[in-house]
Amino acid sequence: MSAPKPRLTEGPVGRHLVDMTLPVLLGITTMMAQGLIDTWFIGRVGDAELAAFGFSFPILMIVTSVAIGLGAGTSSVVARAIGANDHRRARRLSTDSLLLSFLIVAAVSFVGVLTIGPLFRLLGAPDDLIPLIRGFMTILYAGVPFIVVGMVGMASMRATGDTRLPSGLMILAAILNVILDPILIFGLGPVPAMGLNGAATAALIARASIFIGTLYLMRYRLDMVSFDRPDPVELRKSWRDILHVGIPAAGTNVIVPVGTAVITAMIARYGTDAVAGFGVASRLESMMLVVFYAMSAIIGPFVGQNFSAGNAERILRSLWLCTVFCLASGFVIAALLASSSGLLPGLFSDSDSVRGVTSLFLWIVPISYGTYGMVMVMNASFNGLGHPMPAVYISVGRIVVLYLPLAFIGMRLFDIAGIFAAYAIANIVSGIGAYVWARSTVRRRCAAHANY
Repeated sequence: MSAPKPRLTEGPVGRHLVDMTLPVLLGITTMMAQGLIDTWFIGRVGDAELAAFGFSFPILMIVTSVAIGLGAGTSSVVARAIGANDHRRARRLSTDSLLLSFLIVAAVSFVGVLTIGPLFRLLGAPDDLIPLIRGFMTILYAGVPFIVVGMVGMASMRATGDTRLPSGLMILAAILNVILDPILIFGLGPVPAMGLNGAATAALIARASIFIGTLYLMRYRLDMVSFDRPDPVELRKSWRDILHVGIPAAGTNVIVPVGTAVITAMIARYGTDAVAGFGVASRLESMMLVVFYAMSAIIGPFVGQNFSAGNAERILRSLWLCTVFCLASGFVIAALLASSSGLLPGLFSDSDSVRGVTSLFLWIVPISYGTYGMVMVMNASFNGLGHPMPAVYISVGRIVVLYLPLAFIGMRLFDIAGIFAAYAIANIVSGIGAYVWARSTVRRRCAAHANY
């Protein structure tokens, strides 16, 4: 084993971004495709199961956002330690982050199981769907420690500049999930048909494989895990440094599914078919945004290493290249979804009302995907700098100041179409503002760091 080197501080910026993004893109695409396949299988079981799945989506995203936040905090501090050539500190930080994430998500899971009924009734779920939701969510909550600790560990791997190992784990887990889905959902031989609960069980097993693989690779391939008993003072310092970025980053990510939960409750006024259609659209959106998720996953480590090395111009160049790519790819995605809006919804449901809501979403919202990608990348760059609060302000502004008020107005004027239009407007305004703010912050923070 050899200590990771700060290899992102030298060489062509564009090449680093491409080399890092492609493996992450492949890994996340595979995971998103598995999510779409899950949705398709659940749709074959019935529209009630699809609606229950739709209600659960924002809550699952909240839990995932906690993992993303902890991962962002870990990636930021580990990347900056590597950029400063302090491998011992990087290894200590990555190890301590795993313990911290386990303790946090254990508490989240415990509270989650206790609040399934009242929480989903608050979201507008009818009483007849609560048993379906309860069974599905109970199994998923049991797997949350595997999900979160695995994601935090993979963030540590990406902080070293290695995106191939974590992406390989994601691909293998997605393949395993797809193999298990039909077996557990519909039954095979001695395995009984479990329906919606089968999808949750398949996800639990797949995420457990990521957890095990992550620990193995971090210990024996990257030397980024220590089994030595931590010093309490250093442990507290590690947790404080991680949470300095992790808490705001988690808040930045949690605000999105919280907003989605509110929107789901608004759409529930139009019936469970509308919620099911919105759930399908949300899954399709996740698949289409995968390239932006990949870029936001790698820009933090790139910014972190170069910030410690004092390379402001390399950071600014990376943000410009990402922006150009986001806008160009966003236009292509919007054109593809609009042209296929009559076909895609039918793959998930036979209901005209479900398909209608999904199709309407695909016509309106994707025009803003390029600027939404800019929001993701710029927010991740703030975290990489160890300066996470602007990302919080941008995300709160996008959801609380723009999206939700405009959605209430749009719903009154144009029904569901107005809700979707509000989403697009919020993305466009926030993306432009995020880019301007990120550039000025990079110059200011790097100048201060150089004079420190």
